[in-house]
Amino acid sequence: MLHSVLTKTLYDQRRAFPAWVAGLALLVAMYVAIWPSVRDQPSMNQFLDQMPEAFRALFAMAGADMSTPVGYIQIELLSFMGPMLLLIYAVGAGAAAIAGEEERGTLDQLLATPLSRGRILTEKFGALTAGTVALSAVMGLALLGEGILADMDLPVGNVAAAMVHLALLALVFGALALAIGAVTGHPALSRSVPAVVAILAYVLNGLGPVVSWLAPWQRYSPFYQYAAHDPLRHGFSPAAAAVSALTVVVLLGIALVGFAHRDVMR
Repeated sequence: MLHSVLTKTLYDQRRAFPAWVAGLALLVAMYVAIWPSVRDQPSMNQFLDQMPEAFRALFAMAGADMSTPVGYIQIELLSFMGPMLLLIYAVGAGAAAIAGEEERGTLDQLLATPLSRGRILTEKFGALTAGTVALSAVMGLALLGEGILADMDLPVGNVAAAMVHLALLALVFGALALAIGAVTGHPALSRSVPAVVAILAYVLNGLGPVVSWLAPWQRYSPFYQYAAHDPLRHGFSPAAAAVSALTVVVLLGIALVGFAHRDVMR
């Protein structure tokens, strides 16, 4: 018997979550396998240098060098594909937490328990956090473990820092999905709005350095807190992590207040 909403939510992911783990591990393995054929190709850096500045800003972190393991992973995995996959998971989990339960007609069963709405939502967020952190850890461990096979000299501490910032980035958008679902009860809005906001935030962070009128707004993008200080090269940034964590807390607060005062569809 499952004794909490958190464990029930994690149990409900027992089939999908292993597929996420395997998929991330295989994705990292693919990039690691390609690395030996890339590291001795100066044409790759020449290609990056010849890219339009705006395009390079969107798809390659500042100062990235394809001839080094750190630069290669920055460009190929951590600039776009890794964040995209973690955001898909977190937004999906956030949307399913309250709005998804309501759509399936199972939220009534949770509300019929002695647990308060705040407790239910908090435990749902706990499951979202656990899954997101676990997937980030899988990606980091895969990078370190599989990277050894291809002689990728990745700094362990900086990989860990990058995964922490990646998890926080995903949690920002997962918490946004949770908040929208808790306030509105609409799963479609819970998925689509965070997706649109994520795209806009990504473009804002990417084009901020090259478009003058976007520059003042760049630091408000969650992707700026994730990537601006370049954690894979420079390590953990307490300031950036604090901003991301505060954003998550604010969104969780909105979710708690909205869910507590909303009539649930029956």
